[in-house]
Amino acid sequence: MEDIRLMKGNEAIAHAAVRYGVDGYFGYPITPQSEVLETLEELMPWETTGMVVLQAESEVAAINMVYGGAATGKAVMTSSSSPGVSLMQEGMSYIAAGELPALVVNVMRGGPGLGTIHPSQADYFQATKGGGHGDYHFIVLAPATVQEMADFVGLGFDLAFKYRTPAMILADGIVGQMMEKVVLPPARPRRTEAEIAEQCPWAVTGRPEWRKPNVMTTLELDSYKMEENNRRYQATYDLIRANEVRYKEYYTDDAEYIFVAFGSIARICLKAIEEAREKGIKVGLVRPVTLWPFPVDVISGLSRKVKGMMVVELNAGQMIEDVRMAVEGRVPVRHYGRLGGIVPNPQEVIEAFEAEFLK
Repeated sequence: MEDIRLMKGNEAIAHAAVRYGVDGYFGYPITPQSEVLETLEELMPWETTGMVVLQAESEVAAINMVYGGAATGKAVMTSSSSPGVSLMQEGMSYIAAGELPALVVNVMRGGPGLGTIHPSQADYFQATKGGGHGDYHFIVLAPATVQEMADFVGLGFDLAFKYRTPAMILADGIVGQMMEKVVLPPARPRRTEAEIAEQCPWAVTGRPEWRKPNVMTTLELDSYKMEENNRRYQATYDLIRANEVRYKEYYTDDAEYIFVAFGSIARICLKAIEEAREKGIKVGLVRPVTLWPFPVDVISGLSRKVKGMMVVELNAGQMIEDVRMAVEGRVPVRHYGRLGGIVPNPQEVIEAFEAEFLK
């Protein structure tokens, strides 16, 4: 029997984490994602599943706790919002270099700086280009519904363990705060120590009988070995690009123009498209579900059939760079974005589109 609830996107993250069998959550409150930690505290999973829930003294402490837990093969995660994720960048780079599975949730707010508590999509560069130091990537999932907030917890962990690389759920503040119906995933037990040892032979356990080292380090003073490590990371990223691109298409079969948008803004664009089609304007939508790896091929293919593309984002223009690289100059690519936490309505999007392409 399905477990159907009405809840916020942030609450769905917490419920899904418990049901997935997450071993540990380490976080620090910051608007607009504080409900993740608050909901976990209300659920008290340490009494039911044994999951550790800990409010760290800072975001820096939280990500380093995730680093330590991931090194032991545990399913561990954190959540924060834009300024907090900025503080986590060094630890995120270490986790990527350690080839460790972990999940980071970023519910974006407006910036730069402390900015506003209102929604934004301005962390796209930070998430998809590797905000910390070095050549690394996170798998980045962009939910557009509360249901996807719940679903992407399991998907994020599954991909992280499959490729031994960290994953991120990059949600904007709208998806984190809005309430919708969600079907919660079935509960599954946390893995036993023996199962972790079997599934994660690389894990640091500290147990002599498993003959595992007690130290996890990403330091390599031999430049040739460091280059070898980096080439191994890049081979993993190539594999992810080949197999894990996810996206949704709407009304693209007969489209003469294409919107490209992710998260909640894709929903606004979809409503704008419905209104535009009532006026006889054939517009379609591509919604990248994985922001990294980015759906380059689908956008490239559509650029050979349409007259132009418009990228709609809650930022000054970030994803548009990836769209332009995919299009390679075949058609004009324009941008429409609102800043400071202001969310456009469908009519604004239509008017911006008409001003760019139909004037």
